Amino acid sequence: MLIGSHQFDNPVWLAPMAGVTDRPVRVLCRTLGAGMAISEMIHSDTSLWDTKKSDRRLDIQNEPGPISVQIAGYDPQMMAKAARANEERGADIIDINLGCPAKKVLKKAAGSALMRDEALCAEIFRQVVNAVQIPVTVKMRTGWDHLSKNGPVIAKMAEDLGLQAVTMHGRTRCDMYKGDAEYDTIQRTREAIKIPLIANGDITSTEKAREVLSITGADAVMIGRGTQGDPWLPGIIATELNGGSLTRPTIDIQIATMAELIREIQLFYGERTGVKMARKHMQWFLKRFANGAEAWSQLHSIVDPDVQYQQFKELIDGGGLRDGIERTG
Repeated sequence: MLIGSHQFDNPVWLAPMAGVTDRPVRVLCRTLGAGMAISEMIHSDTSLWDTKKSDRRLDIQNEPGPISVQIAGYDPQMMAKAARANEERGADIIDINLGCPAKKVLKKAAGSALMRDEALCAEIFRQVVNAVQIPVTVKMRTGWDHLSKNGPVIAKMAEDLGLQAVTMHGRTRCDMYKGDAEYDTIQRTREAIKIPLIANGDITSTEKAREVLSITGADAVMIGRGTQGDPWLPGIIATELNGGSLTRPTIDIQIATMAELIREIQLFYGERTGVKMARKHMQWFLKRFANGAEAWSQLHSIVDPDVQYQQFKELIDGGGLRDGIERTG
């Protein structure tokens, strides 16, 4: 799969998830075998970038390439300016967000709300493509609701206006994350466009990835919530799709890897925020184990970063909270 000059041989990508796929998580997932990892969405209003939150979301230093930065907004000129600024900061690809279903994004008529205005989508596509020298892609949903599944139409428009790949989450905005992902609209999108298509939604195993690729005809799959607490999943699926075999490492190695992620998150956000951000990753990870709730009950209230890191590491080698942990899935 070719996007601009970037060749992608690994068809399993990490989805952008606000508040989750920060730089430490993206780097880890890429290291463990994900073929690509898109940044968290950044607001296109550059006047709002002078905050710690925006600074972290814009941080792509020492990240393995190619680097794709996702921008969100509703004003074509702002989107173009944001795209150009991210290109100057080192982005290799700009991804336009037409998929976020969050209410705070929709209030700004951005994210999936844009799918209700095809003319505005077209103008955003046109101005962003003209603003940069690097490839532009888009991530969208199948439509706003079940009466307006215009994803294939907007995808074709994107192709015609120079975008070089489309990612589609198999739900409408009104579905949020409920129910099963619908792959028929993604399949119709495949029929409508020739540029690369990445399918997203409910992919948590190699068997499901194979099924989705077969049904939709997509070039790749994108995994979001399935990676929470399991950064090994994309690499395992990618290896198995390629005919190989890969299993998760021993529990102790998994714990050690997550402990290092906790430390990287603490360093990335600073002590106070870092401890809070690390908690969600600890909890997601521990949910995968039979007595993870017991371990979490003793970890969740820790506020000191060194204690948080050390006590999580003490789950290794059968010590303390480690006793009795067994994988359940």
